[in-house]
Amino acid sequence: MKAIEFNGAGGPEVITLVDREMPVPNTDEILIKVKAAGVNRPDVMQREGKYKPPEGVTDIPGLEIAGEVVQRGSNSFSFKEGDQVCAILPGGGYAEYAAVKAINVAPLPKGISLTEGGAMMETFMTVWSHLFQFAKFKADNTILIHGGASGIGTTATMLTREFGASQIFTTVSSEEDQKMSIELGATASINYQEQDFVEEVKKYTQNKGVDFILDIIAGDYVQRNYSVAATYGTILQVGIMKGEVENLNLFPMLAKRLTHLGITLRSQTPEEKADIIKGLQEKVWPLMKAERLKPQIYKTFKLSEAKEAHKFIDKDKHFGKLVLIPEEN
Repeated sequence: MKAIEFNGAGGPEVITLVDREMPVPNTDEILIKVKAAGVNRPDVMQREGKYKPPEGVTDIPGLEIAGEVVQRGSNSFSFKEGDQVCAILPGGGYAEYAAVKAINVAPLPKGISLTEGGAMMETFMTVWSHLFQFAKFKADNTILIHGGASGIGTTATMLTREFGASQIFTTVSSEEDQKMSIELGATASINYQEQDFVEEVKKYTQNKGVDFILDIIAGDYVQRNYSVAATYGTILQVGIMKGEVENLNLFPMLAKRLTHLGITLRSQTPEEKADIIKGLQEKVWPLMKAERLKPQIYKTFKLSEAKEAHKFIDKDKHFGKLVLIPEEN
């Protein structure tokens, strides 16, 4: 089969299309013919040598796919050949075929295309498990979502909208993204290139701040998050695009009695991921069937164009997700 590998650590130039052996599913796995694979920030970090695959996991990147079941392991009875499915996996999505734990595979939701399904599991599982299950976001809470144009940001905007957030604020980098974020459900979208998000959010909240902050940025945002959080607020750290924090003053966190949580999806066990998928099927799949939300797809690329896809994501000028499509699809 054709697959993508990284020839060392670095920029998009290390991305190579290669021939690899087709995976053989274990007894508890399903072999999926990949129709679409999402491109995510963890893939970029792996390419840069900053996020190695867990021990025993293939070096082929790619954490989410949608496709067609072509073979089942002897203990994988939940699906049959030909079923259209979406799946979360610890690696191996940038390929024509992928073997996935059966408990980490779900039927493609009604109303969702295979292309949309390929850009769904990583972001929807991250937001659902981290924000709703782990951090306990509830109706009538207020939230600030950093990276509002990203896959995580667009997903968080839609889900918090559907589950009753009283105010949703996002940070984005352009006027166009502001308009699209508001159309998606944001109360206000702040262009961080031109505005101070701390000042803007405090204006909207009468200086109270927000109950929740979903942050994929880190760096100097951490200190500013403490400033814009409401008393007893929760900051959920799901990414570190800006890297480490320097000269952090923790006193505002103490004075406001803040909770600062950190969590990742990739390192969780298949069983933990299966619980998240079950929650999505019960609570979110019906919203997709009712056409109330769906993954936001910005652009698709052929699998052989993975290098171009990574150049595109590095520019950080898109709204929603990028998707790879194997050629024969």
